[in-house]
Amino acid sequence: MKTIYLLFAVLGFVAPNIFVAIESVETGNVLLWLDPPATIRGMFGNRISTAFIVDLLVVVYIFFFWTYHEARQYKIRNVWVIWVLTLLFGMAGTFPLFLYLREKVKKSQALQA
Repeated sequence: MKTIYLLFAVLGFVAPNIFVAIESVETGNVLLWLDPPATIRGMFGNRISTAFIVDLLVVVYIFFFWTYHEARQYKIRNVWVIWVLTLLFGMAGTFPLFLYLREKVKKSQALQA
């Protein structure tokens, strides 16, 4: 499973960020952070995009909460790096990356037991 999680992490970082890169080059809004008003206008531009972004924001909040507890349970260090990557690049890559790290730690703990 670790390999699959790692492949999903790569796909999750690359696929959505192709569009972020295009937007960054065309508008100068690098990683959608340099022009917050433009980013917010795009995210909440209509009811459809608003529905998707609100759904995503709730999922990200739940992800932060869950990763915090999982990191404590499995003694995964520096979970804050996952959170920063999520804020910078989105959750499509960081969720499988966290699952990869969790599997790695679980396997290591199982070998020690």
